[in-house]
Amino acid sequence: MEPSSRSEISRQLVNVCHLLYHRGFVTASDGNVSARLSNGNLLVTPSALNKGRVTEADLVEVKADGTPVTLSRKASTELDMHLFIYGQRDDAGAVVHAHPTHATGFATARMPLNECLFPEVIVGLGAIPLAQYATPSTKEVSEALAPYVKKADAILLANHGVVTYGKDLDEAYFKMEKVEHAAHIAFVARMLGGEKPLTPGEIEKLRSISETSYGKDFSQKIACEPMQELEYTNEEELKDIIREILRK
Repeated sequence: MEPSSRSEISRQLVNVCHLLYHRGFVTASDGNVSARLSNGNLLVTPSALNKGRVTEADLVEVKADGTPVTLSRKASTELDMHLFIYGQRDDAGAVVHAHPTHATGFATARMPLNECLFPEVIVGLGAIPLAQYATPSTKEVSEALAPYVKKADAILLANHGVVTYGKDLDEAYFKMEKVEHAAHIAFVARMLGGEKPLTPGEIEKLRSISETSYGKDFSQKIACEPMQELEYTNEEELKDIIREILRK
């Protein structure tokens, strides 16, 4: 059952903050989380507070246009990004922004996670696009998200991190976990010689199962892209490629 009371949403929001910190998805005062309240307002994490220390009393309420309701604390400096996502996605009830290591590594290398590699990602998220670099805490971030926000539920932010959103806090957070897990596996596969993509036939079977077994239609989402298999002629060439990736 989706939480409806402010107190329940507050409790879940704090729990997500603590999970982000203890999973190492954020450090210091990084990251931000928000949720839509039943009155249409938003509950947002405060600026400059470690997510592992956030309490319900620290949360900031703002109106849908960003006007503060809570006057004793300032909302996250990334509030505009959250407001933009809610404005574009009526189905979004929560937004999570974090810096998980592997996914942010791909974002910093400016490499989207859009290959057809993992059944759970293909069925659960579709492609994870890369938004161009934008200065954090500015309107540039919303402009960078604009091409993808309606057709993706998770977006890499170049040199910045990841943002995910869903119908509630659990869904938005679990998508963050899935993005980081996918990035970690892709990184390990690359170290072992390169990813081996699923075939078009295998992908079509997954999409069919998604519709018939789970009732999910991803026709309006960004689809994963076929990729060329990486080929290495010998062990020394593979070692050189790994060294180059690590240098980057």
